[in-house]
Amino acid sequence: MAQELTLIVEMVTVLGTATLGGYLANRLHQPVLLGYLLSGIVVGPAGFGLVRLEGDIAVLSEVGVALLLFTLGVEFSLADLLRFRHIALGGGSIQILLTTLLGGGLAYATGWVDTVPTAIFLGAVLSLSSTAVVLKSLIERNEVQTAYGQVMLAMLIAQDLGLGLMLAVLPALTQPPEAIGGELISALVKSLFFIAIALVVGIWLIPLIMRRVVRTGSQEVFILTIFTLCLGVALLTSVLGLGIAMGAFVAGLMISAVEYADQALDKVLPMRDVFSTLFFASIGLLIDPLFLLENIWVLLGLVAIAMIGKALIVTGVVRLFGYSLKTSLTVGLGINQIGEFSFVLAGVAQSLDLFSPRLYGLTVGTTAVTLLVTPFFLKASPYLFSTLERLPLVGSMLRDSQAPRAIAVDAGISNHIVVAGYGRVGQTLVRLLNSQGHHVLVIDNNEATAQALRDQDIPYLYGDASSELVLQKAYLPKAKALAIALPDPLATRLTLKRVLSLAPDLDTIVRAHVNQEIDVLYQLGAQEVVQPEFEAALEMGAHLLLNLGSQPNQVLKVINTYRSRRYRDIVPERTELVVTDLETAMEGLQGEWHTLMPSSPLNGLTLAEADIRHKTGVTIMAIRRGREVNRYPGADTLLLEGDRLLGVGSIEERTAFKALISGKS
Repeated sequence: MAQELTLIVEMVTVLGTATLGGYLANRLHQPVLLGYLLSGIVVGPAGFGLVRLEGDIAVLSEVGVALLLFTLGVEFSLADLLRFRHIALGGGSIQILLTTLLGGGLAYATGWVDTVPTAIFLGAVLSLSSTAVVLKSLIERNEVQTAYGQVMLAMLIAQDLGLGLMLAVLPALTQPPEAIGGELISALVKSLFFIAIALVVGIWLIPLIMRRVVRTGSQEVFILTIFTLCLGVALLTSVLGLGIAMGAFVAGLMISAVEYADQALDKVLPMRDVFSTLFFASIGLLIDPLFLLENIWVLLGLVAIAMIGKALIVTGVVRLFGYSLKTSLTVGLGINQIGEFSFVLAGVAQSLDLFSPRLYGLTVGTTAVTLLVTPFFLKASPYLFSTLERLPLVGSMLRDSQAPRAIAVDAGISNHIVVAGYGRVGQTLVRLLNSQGHHVLVIDNNEATAQALRDQDIPYLYGDASSELVLQKAYLPKAKALAIALPDPLATRLTLKRVLSLAPDLDTIVRAHVNQEIDVLYQLGAQEVVQPEFEAALEMGAHLLLNLGSQPNQVLKVINTYRSRRYRDIVPERTELVVTDLETAMEGLQGEWHTLMPSSPLNGLTLAEADIRHKTGVTIMAIRRGREVNRYPGADTLLLEGDRLLGVGSIEERTAFKALISGKS
């Protein structure tokens, strides 16, 4: 084959297999990054040997690294960092330091590495998590705005910021022991000098250049300018000894300050995706499964440090900053993997001869394993907490940690309306209720929210609304009504279930997050369920109908019909989705199947006549009769001998339900 065609053939091979690998990973609900890594293994020396990581592919993968760090800099959110500055800067810094000490210390003590600089570099690699994988998992589960989702993202932002400092400072560790101090000082001085110059250029020169480029009206010139800026600054930092990745990250920060940042990001993302795919696939070229099997115990040790050690450190740090044990554990389980930028740091260590090929291969293998397991950890966390809450010691610790951290409620408050969640929906609802003279009590677990409520002299409970200890302080039996506007679907279901256990007749209105939740929330006892997207569509439709000449009373009748039918006429296919998603909808709830025996006093009664929820607190989520399953049965559903009932409730509630169906209550 002609030499000039080699690069094209290798690019087509790598990108083609990476595309297939990414597609298969996506279909299997895994991060596409794993598909890229596996595709590299298949075509690399350990697989069919079609491509080797040398020459032009290696150079192009470096471009991928630069673009990856550049977009990270553009997307870097200073506002989010300042909003959660305490847990981000304080907690994030402590987590990075402790994980580096733990990982590096254990590796050095066990003899996996033989020098302190290598141990520090390895610990730093283990301290970073995957922003891409965690964010994707949170978005898929609609948990970005939850307390634990926000803490995760805050700590990930701190890690991303820490990466820039690591890239600048850690290379100094290659110097002789007596010179390390001087080199560290030199690296810090260089970094500070470079950042100072970058700030000046970013504030004064870059906006001027970008405005002139935009005035040309040429998209090609705009893209070329961005691309040249990214690689040019990266080349400059490489010459200064600070590394390509550091320069690319700073170049992104410079662009993020100008008004054309979103446009620049939009143009760079396709190039970044192509070149970063080459980078991740090129990492796969270096993975040898046989090598990993030969070093399985070291691999498992590194995985344990990352997934167990880091999880414990993160849990402790988040708990230290005042969050509940449940939130802390969720964050610990969410960011206990090694991220994509660990590859960048490991690559720097290898180029400095701090990482041997063996250690680099183990690092890559560890990253692949932790990324594979992370989505399963996040998905399994509700079941884990459900199990832990049943254990005597751990369960009491979890419950005690969820007690309200601050209370501003008058003893004996009554005739009030409880609003759980003080986000955008909750704030609007509170303003509306206050304007009509109603007394409101807010439950929220955001410290900034608590301060805002204090300033407005609004009664509040600072804690998790799904906590029984918090709800007991809300005087629910004396309340008029309760509105649940929480951002977390799981917390919404748990809150509703526990509220009705404490006050079965309380009028409750609940915000649904996705279509599949609507019937679940009604089944759990909500008087009204609101789906914001559907309500927006109904309001827009009402406006159009009125403008088109329809009578107001007729429009109101149409809108109320849609609402009374629980939006079924808007999305008729929703029933099929609910049937297949019963298990997901019950996530975090404790359910158990019970058989209706011939002697049961419930035989021949409807669910309304049986009055199971009021008598025991249990909610019947499904009835199995022969091969048929009636999910979310209505109040007029008849109970017959031999029916299998899926009851959801606490251990005490399910015990009472067993007594009821057996006639022993």
